[in-house]
Amino acid sequence: MWLERGPAGYYLRDAATDEPVRRDDPRVRVIPVAGVSYRAEALPDESFDPGRRLSLVREPENEHDPNAMAIWNEARTLQVGYVPRELASELHGDEQAVSLWRLDGGLRVLIAPGDAWIGTPR
Repeated sequence: MWLERGPAGYYLRDAATDEPVRRDDPRVRVIPVAGVSYRAEALPDESFDPGRRLSLVREPENEHDPNAMAIWNEARTLQVGYVPRELASELHGDEQAVSLWRLDGGLRVLIAPGDAWIGTPR
């Protein structure tokens, strides 16, 4: 998949067919980051700019949700929020994440299989 620049962030394009990849494509998930309002100071950091790679970190000791998966910048120095609860339990832990766009005080993130090829933004 290619990340393709759009007016407000990045969109996905299939590298093999050059067709747009829709948000409901079963190969990927485009999610709103949960809990951003609790870490509002993190959101403007450039490490969450659209096109930046992110880290997904399981939190099995999380008192609210043992399936919790935190979303950090790639260097794991700043957390922006969580994968939504209803999705976190479905993930295997080897997925990759990329920031796609900021929207209404939040962040939309691409979650793709660990072995998926995601090309440099074009």
